[in-house]
Amino acid sequence: MTDEERIDRLQACLGQALGDRSRALAALTHKSFANEALPAGSVEDNERLEFLGDAVIDLAVSQRLMERCPAADEGVLSKARAVVVDEAGLAAVARALGLGELLRLGRGEAQTGGPDKPSVLANALEAVIAALYLERGMPGVLALVDRAFGPALEGAGDGRLDRDYKTRLQELAQARFRQGPRYRVIAESGPDHAKEYTVALFVGETLYGEGRGRSKKDAEQDAAKAALPVIEAAVETR
Repeated sequence: MTDEERIDRLQACLGQALGDRSRALAALTHKSFANEALPAGSVEDNERLEFLGDAVIDLAVSQRLMERCPAADEGVLSKARAVVVDEAGLAAVARALGLGELLRLGRGEAQTGGPDKPSVLANALEAVIAALYLERGMPGVLALVDRAFGPALEGAGDGRLDRDYKTRLQELAQARFRQGPRYRVIAESGPDHAKEYTVALFVGETLYGEGRGRSKKDAEQDAAKAALPVIEAAVETR
C-alpha cells in the first residue's frame, strides 16, 4: 500500500478530509518504522500527536458523557470515562475503524503482531484524533466520537461496560486458592511520556497471566483479564 493510499483510506475511515497529508501520515507512523526507514533525528512518527490526542479524546468523551448522564456525579463520570478511553476501549475502536492495516510499522513490530497490539492501536488512534483536532477542531473530533464511540458511551453511561478484571480476579483467587493475586512489573519500554508496562500475575508461586498497558494499572487489568479464564477453568475442573 502506498502512503497516498493509506491517507485516502484513513480519510474514508474517519468520514472527514485531512488537508495536511504529511501530518496524517505521521499519525499512522509507528516509532519502529521511523527508526528503520526515516532519517536519524526525525520526529515524523506519531508519538507527539499521541500526546495531544490523549488529552483531546479525554475532553471529547467527557463532554459526551456529561450530556448523556446529566444526573451522574464526578465519580461516576470518571469511572465511565476510564472504561471508554482505557487501552482496551481505544484499541477496540481502532480495530473497528481498520487502523491496524494502515499503520507504517518497522519490520520487527509488524512481524510480532504490531497491527493488532492494543498499545499500538490505542496510540495510533490518539494520534489520528490529534491530527483531526488540529485540522477540524473539536467539532470534527466530536463527530468521530459520536460515530465510533457511540456503543461504548452508551454502555458506560448505563454502567454496562465493566472491565474491572482485577476485582473479579481477586474474588475468584480468594475463593479458589484462599489467597489473592500478586502483580509484578517485569518490563518497561518506550519514552517517559508514552511508557508501556508488562506485568506478570501470580497466585502463590504460579504464573497465571501477563498483561501490557500504558500504565501499571492498565497492565494489571490486562494481566487479570488474561488470567481469569485460566483460573476459571481450574475452578471448573476442581
